[in-house]
Formats: sequence, C-alpha cells, structure tokens
Amino acid sequence: MSAFTTLRADLASLNSTARLRQLAPRRGVDFSSNDYLGLASSSRLGAAIERAIGAGIAVGSGGSRLLRGNHDAHQILEAEAAHFFGSEAALFFSTGFSANACFSATVPQRDDLILYDALSHASVHEGLRLARAAHCSFPHNDAEAADNALADWRRAGGSGTPWIAVESLYSMDGDRAPLADLADIAARRDAMLVVDEAHATGVFGPDGRGLGAAIPPERRVTLHTCGKALGVEGALLACPEVVRDFLVNRGRAFIFSTAPSPLIAVAVREAMGVLADEPERRDRLQALIAYAERALGPCGVAATGSQILPLILGDDARAMAVAARLQASGFDVRGIRPPTVPVGTARLRLSLTLNVTETDVDALATALRDALA
Repeated sequence: MSAFTTLRADLASLNSTARLRQLAPRRGVDFSSNDYLGLASSSRLGAAIERAIGAGIAVGSGGSRLLRGNHDAHQILEAEAAHFFGSEAALFFSTGFSANACFSATVPQRDDLILYDALSHASVHEGLRLARAAHCSFPHNDAEAADNALADWRRAGGSGTPWIAVESLYSMDGDRAPLADLADIAARRDAMLVVDEAHATGVFGPDGRGLGAAIPPERRVTLHTCGKALGVEGALLACPEVVRDFLVNRGRAFIFSTAPSPLIAVAVREAMGVLADEPERRDRLQALIAYAERALGPCGVAATGSQILPLILGDDARAMAVAARLQASGFDVRGIRPPTVPVGTARLRLSLTLNVTETDVDALATALRDALA
C-alpha cells in the first residue's frame, strides 16, 4: 500500500546502516538483562503473589487510579515506598518511562527551567517535548557547566524553580552522576534535583535505596524503577507530597492510564522487603562486578565499578557482528547503536546479574576474545 511507502523506506534506511531493530527471544547465558539481583524469578515474590490471589486480590485493576482502579495494594506500596526511600510521598506508575515523561511534562512550570544531563534517558526527552518550562542540556556529568548554566539563566531574568535532571547511574556507560556536587549547587541556586535511580535502586545506597539517598528530601525527587533490580515492573516516584498531589491532579499520563495490577504492587512491596532482609545479594553482586572487571578488562571492557560494563566498538555493524558471534557461542549479549548511544560509540553493553557465576564470566571472556579477533 502507498500509505506505507515512507515507513518501508525508513526501515530500509535503518537496515542499510545496521540500525534496524528486531525482537529476539531470550536465549543463552544472561549478560543483557537488568535483573541485577536475580529477583525476577524469585520464589519469595511468587509466593507473595500467590498469597494475594488467595486473599482475593484481582489480577486487573479495572480502571484508572482516579476511578475504581485505586486499590489498597497501591496505597500500601506507596506509603511503604515513601518511608523506604526517605520521602514525604510516593506515586506508583506502570512504567519508568511514563513516570519520567509525566513528571517532566507536568511539574516544572512556565517560569521554571529544566536543566538536564546530555545523556539523559529518552523518557526525559519525551517529557520535554510536552513541557511548559524552558529546558536545556549540560555536558555529561559536568557539574560546573550545570552551575554556570543556572547562573546565566538567573542573570537573564530566570525567576522560577530550576530542576536539575540526571541519572544517578547511567544505563549505557555505567558511570555515576556527581550527586554531591549537584546537591550543593541545588542548595546554592534554590534548585531541585530530579534523580533517575533506575539502575541504582536495589544495588547501591543503604539497603539499596539508591545513590541519592543522602540528598535532603526537600531538595530531591527520585525515580525508582521496579523492573530492574527489584525484578518486577512499574516505577515509584518518591517526592514531596505537593508533587504527588499535583501529578494526581495534572499528570495526564497518570490520570488517563489504567492502574497497574494490584498484584504487581504486592510483588514490588515484597521486593523492597528482600532489599532490606537480604543484603547478601548486593554483596554477591559487588564481588561479581570486581571479578568481571578483572576477567574482561584485557578484552577492552571498561571498569565502571557498577554492574554495567560497556565495550565501545564504535562502528554500528561491528558491534552487531561481535554481538552475533557471542550469541552464537551461547551468551545473551546485545549490541547497542545510535540513537540509544551517540554516533560513533556503538557498543556491547555487558550487564552483570546474579543469574550468572564467575565461571560464566570466564567463559564469556574467552568467547569475547575470539569474537574480537
């Protein structure tokens, strides 16, 4: 059909540049998932869901939170999450993408400024497309540049609230934001920090509360994805109570979405309990990170001190070819290309989880040397 001519041409263009994405089944040893603590198949989470079903909790919510979809399980989760993450309130979203986009599009107002790290997640950019506030980026992890940008904005007459949006642990590079420096800037510039803890929640901070746990709660909004180290799905926005109430009243992505399953809320609560009760999971992951950095470093894999270890290969086609060789050798490793990462930085994103062992890491190192030859 002629209606699809442009779509087919765009797909052909992606294919010619080795950027055509396709869905692929999970197979091989897991070096690509975000199930960092191995909770996705946890019997403890499964048992919590079984108990909830036995108690009569429905699978579906039946509507949006402002209609009949608001379940006690959602509200209990939000109250416990606010306490766990050290905030006045929390709001549960069906995905981290919707939470990030909804916040950026809703909370900052016309006189405000959203200042975001140049490597911020696509969900932030989606929210910026709808945002009322002015917005601009600053170079990745450059706190001084962020400070200068805020000073320039104030000198130019900026009178509202600056919102500094960063990821505490970046999903493609595995490096950390300079949160202490940014918190100092926020205090001096009367700004708010918006910290996406997606890849830090469960792994870093006291009891896995994230890298931003030390930031005063009145100066921060934190996003805690539930589909990574927590092993479930959804996202919790931990924030001042006024922010939560404003999103409930003005956040279109929240208002007009069917509420998450109350069973998912039950599972997330149980996962937070695991974080508090089983610190040995984090200890095991940290030991695996240190082992993998030693084993994979000679292959050119960057040591990040985190569970995300990138191998920058540069060329899109080469990244995909090396990934394919590893997959053929029995390892689930995926190539990452633009626009997910900047042009010229196509890579393998090696993800460490408790689903693998040191023996698996050694085997991957051997296969990687062969694939790169």
